[in-house]
Amino acid sequence: MKKKYFLVLLFILSGCSSNKNKMIVTGNIDGLKKGTVYLQQQQDSIIVSLDSININGNSEFILDTQIEEPDIYYLYLDKYDGDSLNDIITFFGNTGKINIDTRLQTFDSSYEISGSKNSELLGEYLSIIRKYNLENLDLLEIFYQSQIDNNQERIDSVNQQLENLVRRKYLYSLNFSITNSEYEISPYIAVSQIPDANWELLLKLYDTLPEKIKNSKYGKILQTLTLD
Repeated sequence: MKKKYFLVLLFILSGCSSNKNKMIVTGNIDGLKKGTVYLQQQQDSIIVSLDSININGNSEFILDTQIEEPDIYYLYLDKYDGDSLNDIITFFGNTGKINIDTRLQTFDSSYEISGSKNSELLGEYLSIIRKYNLENLDLLEIFYQSQIDNNQERIDSVNQQLENLVRRKYLYSLNFSITNSEYEISPYIAVSQIPDANWELLLKLYDTLPEKIKNSKYGKILQTLTLD
C-alpha cells in the first residue's frame, strides 16, 4: 500500500515539474480555414517541429513543448499552397502561456504577442531595424543607378551614406541591448545582429548583463565573442 502511494505521489510531482517547464502557445489565425500550424525551433542548425495542429474550420490553435530557458522559436503555417514565404513568425519563447494572434493574409506582419516580454522587445527592435533596411535598399538603388550613369561623385556620396547607416544600425542595436540588459533578448541581439562589432563594445555590453543573463544561452555565446 505504501509503495503504491509513493508511486502515485511521484507521478504527481513529476507532472508538476513537467508543467513548470512547459511553454503553451495559443492563438488565432483570422481567415484560416484549412492548414497546419507548427511550433518549431532550430537545433544543431536544423529546424525541428516540436508540436503541430491541423486546422479545419476552427482558426484557433494550441501548441506546447518543454522548455529549458527563454529562446527563439518559430510559428510556421503550412497552407498547403506550396509557398512558405511570409508564413513564419519568429518569437522569444518562455515557460507559461504565450498568445499569438494574427491574420491569414498578413501572417508575419500583423501578429500580436502577449505573455513574453522578450518577444515584445524583439518586435520593438525589429520595427526599427526594418526602417534601417528600407533606407539601405533606397541607397543601394541610387548607388546602382549612379554606376549606370558613371557618376563617381554620387557613388562616393552614397558609399559614405551606406557606411553611416551601418554605423547607426550597430549603435542602435548596442544601445537597445544595453538598455534591456536584464532580458535574454539583450545578448541575443548582439550575437545575431552585430557579432562582428568591435570586441570592446561587445565586452561593454556583456559587463552590463546580470549574472542570470550571462549564464543564459546567448549570454554564453556573447562571452565567447568578447574573448576573440
